[in-house]
Amino acid sequence: MKRIHFSWFILTVTFFSIIAAGIVMASSGVFLTPFESEFGWDRPVISLAFGISLFFYGVSGPFMAALLEKIGLKKMMLASMGTLLIGLLLTYLMNQSWHLIIIWGIIIGLGSSLFLTVLSPYVANHWFKEKRGLATGILTASTAMGQLILLPVLAMVIESYSWRWAMGLIIALSIIMFIIIFLFMKNSPKDIGILPYGQSEDMEEMHETQNGNPIVIAFKGLFDAVKAKEFWLLAGSFFMCGLSTSGLIGTHFISYCISFGIPLVTAASLLSFMGVFNIVGTTLSGWLSDRFDNRWLLFWYYLLRGGSLVFLPFALMKGDITWIIVFTIFYGLDWVATVPPTINISRQIFGLQKSAIIYGWIYASHQAGAAAAAYGGGIVYKYFNTYTWAFLLAGVFCLFASLFVIIIKKQQ
Repeated sequence: MKRIHFSWFILTVTFFSIIAAGIVMASSGVFLTPFESEFGWDRPVISLAFGISLFFYGVSGPFMAALLEKIGLKKMMLASMGTLLIGLLLTYLMNQSWHLIIIWGIIIGLGSSLFLTVLSPYVANHWFKEKRGLATGILTASTAMGQLILLPVLAMVIESYSWRWAMGLIIALSIIMFIIIFLFMKNSPKDIGILPYGQSEDMEEMHETQNGNPIVIAFKGLFDAVKAKEFWLLAGSFFMCGLSTSGLIGTHFISYCISFGIPLVTAASLLSFMGVFNIVGTTLSGWLSDRFDNRWLLFWYYLLRGGSLVFLPFALMKGDITWIIVFTIFYGLDWVATVPPTINISRQIFGLQKSAIIYGWIYASHQAGAAAAAYGGGIVYKYFNTYTWAFLLAGVFCLFASLFVIIIKKQQ
């Protein structure tokens, strides 16, 4: 019987590590209303903290990529998970809105950055020669897995007990992952005397470790990238991607449903239901990105997502749960499907050596869009007492994103 290559084991550890970090970001939607009720903070203030977190973990991505090259995969994963745990524990001590901004916006944002930005392409690039698109798709889908399993559970715990018990559950899972990373994670295939999956000869395809200041390395990658038109098109489309996903849906979808009389647990379950199809869609997208023109994949992903976002307000106004479920299925298939083709295009344009850091900057743009939508959604709700305009505008932005990606020159 053929032995399973160790790269798949590393992918599994990485998969569950991303789940642990991803559920923290996904949980912002279920914590928004409890924080508002218990502390009396305005929704725009809470949205600002969540928005800062989304932006901070995005903008940290390129520096995380540079630190990975300098410090190594295992130490970086341990340091990031440790930082995330510190932030989660400090939430029990907060009693002022600025505490939330510091704890959730900065500490948790920094702790989740590695896992939710450059870790997926880094592991795919270093541990896989073949099936990189599939590996990236699987790792990207892991953020949805945590959402799928835990969001309804967190919502039920909050309703039955309090948000503190729900936070305790996340902390317990993070501690378990810290131990697993410590015991089983490896830096590279060379550490255990093997080659990346699918590589038959010991050839130096991977770039050599970059020495020097990680900040300098990260900014050097940015200076190289901004000279290319394709960087701006990818960054612009990814800004709109973040705006229309984690920033808007991840932060405000549950509250939007509640405003139409849908209970918290039901709304969280709908978001979780999206996660089922998110896993399918993202994994399938990784498989497709190995076989088809990535520009056209992105074009259709953005166009269809925009249509679904315009459709959602009408489905909620109609009050028919069937149409809302149709939205969750359709949107879920598309949610993170944009990531594997975007990583592939970045790798094709900028090369394997620079792609992790440059993708980190592209992802920073994604999170700038997410932060804008997280905060902007709260502002829209405050002035219009509804999220409808925020969702309609996000749909229009997706149309522009589809145009951005299709004008990128096809790579050979």
